[in-house]
This record gives sequence, C-alpha cells and structure tokens, in this order.
Amino acid sequence: MTHGLVLIEPYADRLGGHHQRTLVVLAQARPGTLVIAPNGIARGAAGFLREARARLVTAPVGRPAAGLLGAARLAAGLSSAGQRIFRSRRWPRVLRRMPHQITLVVRCLTEASALRTARRLESDAKAVVILTANEALHGAAALLGGLPHLRFVHEAVTTEDAVVRLIGRLARRGEKKVLAVYPTQAVGDQFAAVFPDLSAVVRAFAVDDGRPLTDAERDGGRIAFDILGPEAVVCLVGGWWPYKDIAVIDAALARLKEPLHLVVAGCPLDEAVLERWRALPKLRLHTVPGPVAEPVLRVVYAAADAALVARHPGVGKESGLVMDAARLGVPLIVSDHDPSLTACLRGQSWALTFRAGDPDGLADALHTVVRQPPERPGAEAPGLLGMWTAAEQADFLTRTFASVRTQEPRC
Repeated sequence: MTHGLVLIEPYADRLGGHHQRTLVVLAQARPGTLVIAPNGIARGAAGFLREARARLVTAPVGRPAAGLLGAARLAAGLSSAGQRIFRSRRWPRVLRRMPHQITLVVRCLTEASALRTARRLESDAKAVVILTANEALHGAAALLGGLPHLRFVHEAVTTEDAVVRLIGRLARRGEKKVLAVYPTQAVGDQFAAVFPDLSAVVRAFAVDDGRPLTDAERDGGRIAFDILGPEAVVCLVGGWWPYKDIAVIDAALARLKEPLHLVVAGCPLDEAVLERWRALPKLRLHTVPGPVAEPVLRVVYAAADAALVARHPGVGKESGLVMDAARLGVPLIVSDHDPSLTACLRGQSWALTFRAGDPDGLADALHTVVRQPPERPGAEAPGLLGMWTAAEQADFLTRTFASVRTQEPRC
C-alpha cells in the first residue's frame, strides 16, 4: 500500500533551519507521508509530524540499509579525525581537503541507506525526494540506494577532487535514475557546468504555508522584547555563515544617527561583534542565541518592522530569510548580491535594496525604516519570489518523479 510521498531529510536532527520547516509543511500537505530521517529528528519536528499523521523512520530498515549507514558513520569518524589532524595550513592542500572529500562520501552513503529503507517500506511511492541532498555523487547514491529519486541540491560547499570525481564517473549510469532540483537558476547554472549530463529543473525549495503573521502576533512580538509600539525594529535571523556580510552590517550600524532596535537570532554568532554592537549609542540589541524553532522564529519576525539580509556579491543560493519575510508579511532590507532576486524585488514597496558591500547604503536603508517603516508584503509576495503552496509543491514532486520512473523527456 502506498501513501504517496517519501521525504528523506538527513538534516532533520538539526533544530531550526528551512529544511526542517519544509519537511513538516510538505508532510502536513500529504497525510501518511513516509519521512526518513537517517540521523534522527529534532523533538519539535517529530511532534508536528505525528500531528500530520506522517510515518517517521529514524533507523535503517533491512541489512543493506544498515550496512550502508554503518559505513557512513565509520567514514564520518575518519572525516572528523582528519579535520582535527589536518587543520593547520602547514599541511599540503590535498591533505587538508581530504576530510571534506570523505564527507561527500559520508553523505552519499547516508542517502543510499535512506533510499534502501524507502525501497523496503514504500517501493511503489508516488515520489521519493531527498530534501537536502549531497552536492556530489548523485549517481552513486541512486545505484547504491537502488531507487530513482528527486534531490534538492542547494549549494556547492565542497567541490570534488580526483578520487571522488572517479567514483562519480564510475557511477554515472545511476544519474539516469536521478533528477536534481535546484532552488535558483544561479545554483542550476553552477551545477550544470560540473554535471552537464544530470537532468535537472529549477524550483524554489521554500513553501508557503499560508500563515502570515497576525496583528496579535505582532503585538506579542513587541511585548516579548519589551519594545514600545512606535520604536523601529530590524531583525537579523540565521547563523553568521561565510556567505553573509556581517562586516558591512557592522560598519553600517556604527553609522546610525537615529535609535534602532536590532533583534539577532540564530547560531553561530560572533560574541565579539555582538559586544561591539551593545556598546553603540544608537542601537539597542536583543539576542536569541542558538538554533531557533519555528514558533520562536515567528516571534522574532513579528517584532520587526523589517528583516535584514546582507550577503556577499555573487551568492546565488536561495535565501530562506527572504522567503520567510515574503510568506510572513515582513518588509525586507536586502543587498543586491543576486541579480535575479534584485530584479524580482525591483519596484516592490516592501523591499529596500542596497548595494552589496556598501555600509553607507545599508545605513541609509536603516534610517529609512526608522523614519517610515515600509509597507508590508501582500498575499502576492510569495508567488512573486517563485514560492508555491505545500500542496502545489507536493503535486509538482509527484508529477516530476513520474517522469523519472518512466524516463519521459524532462523539462
């Protein structure tokens, strides 16, 4: 008996993040969905999945799946040891990169184990989807897992070196059983240059759950941070990863000439930078450290007059923060790091853009919010950014997977 979707999320154990929210919302749209979380699942997400009547599996089913996951964990131990041993730059580059190459193999084996479990439990699924897939070894995962599937590939964190590239070539016939889904055209173009024979489509990963912030939530958000009604508030959500331009935010905040509240939420953060911000005379800082679950995230956004997104030029991966703002109804202050995103937002009264890397431009945008908060995004905002409802996304995944199984021409 088939219940429809099989969703595989290797990162389901990590609290917060858009992979977890999308997993839950898709499962809610298709009751009876089989969810496979090979590395475990965060407690809050498990509760939501039970409410959605999803079938949750966190351990391998069958000997092949168990063997593959055991091999993945053994390799993960080697990778961790290698990262500790070869951390210093005195080691040759090939040795410093080796642990990261092993990590690509670990992710491939983990995916293959989950696919074997899916094959055992739901061999006739309407769609099998890896929501956060490895950026390499696509064909190897399909061959070892023994199951066609769709895979959302979000970014290239590690490129392939010679050995991993050889494994990929040996397993290339497995790519016929795979269709990659890239959240943005920029990511698609990047991977097309490396994997020209891998079938792929471009489709936003984030989904609209149709639950914008209410006026009551907005009032509650202000109360939660002890902020008086008319005072201006900007939120900065998410971990401070290398693609985010914290330096330009730092410089812009030092240029503030009018009072502003800044709510910072996420992990990892830089405590030294936060201490510097606490000392700024025009800034009142509020922090919510650590991974942030969806209910807390809504409180943070509800308190804000605008959400701030600052990235380095050329970063083209999907911004979950931009998608959050659109679906929740929060205005944006966003850098022009991605020309496609900038074009989508051009002319929108709820989006203030500034030149990437320009602290003066960001400071001007912050002062604009202080003086006159932007209008809130309307119901059309998610669609403007290519976001679909959960039901529409589930339908798309089902249709697209059918083309993989029957090897029909792919769009």
